[in-house]
Amino acid sequence: MPRVMTTAMANALGLPVIRLALFASLQFGDNIINVWSGLGPMIWNGLSFQGVGVLGTISGMSEDSNVEAKGVTISLSGIPSTYVSEVLNEVRVLGTCNVWLALYDATYTLIDTPILSYQGKMDAPHISDDAKTCTCTIAVENILVDLNRPVYRRYTDADQQMDLAVTLTRLGLPSTTVDTGYTHIAALQEMIIYWGQNPVSVNNL
Repeated sequence: MPRVMTTAMANALGLPVIRLALFASLQFGDNIINVWSGLGPMIWNGLSFQGVGVLGTISGMSEDSNVEAKGVTISLSGIPSTYVSEVLNEVRVLGTCNVWLALYDATYTLIDTPILSYQGKMDAPHISDDAKTCTCTIAVENILVDLNRPVYRRYTDADQQMDLAVTLTRLGLPSTTVDTGYTHIAALQEMIIYWGQNPVSVNNL
């Protein structure tokens, strides 16, 4: 996806020494968890990010010229075993996950604005438990994966009415506007249409 990068970020990426961090926002059952790869709390964009340090990992994020949905894997280790059930209950399949790349200058001041590097939907978690602590691993699928899902839509009036309100709002039309164009689709299936002059016989001879 296209990247919106400030001049300060572009200049920092060109320096011999790059001081970077990752910010992540994950949508769980009853709240949104914000974490970052450093230590301690970090405030950015009005949000408080909790540092997880080496306990949090994320697989490589790659893209190429092909339109392909490439996923990543995020993990958090050191979770007390007593919280395993809470982890399983709080993770929501298709919950949103955003990852930003942040850079710091020589004085370790955050350079505005971090780059949104990845957006995806979370899958079911995998738990690895050693009786004392556990590691939670969640696969995150790129939003492009929806292109592979079958579209169960029909050219029917009922299907049209599902999106009618959204369409009217987008076009700036009043909500009372009625569109029944798809009610004629069924009749078209058996209709014989002649172009030009009507035939004088069934065989048009």
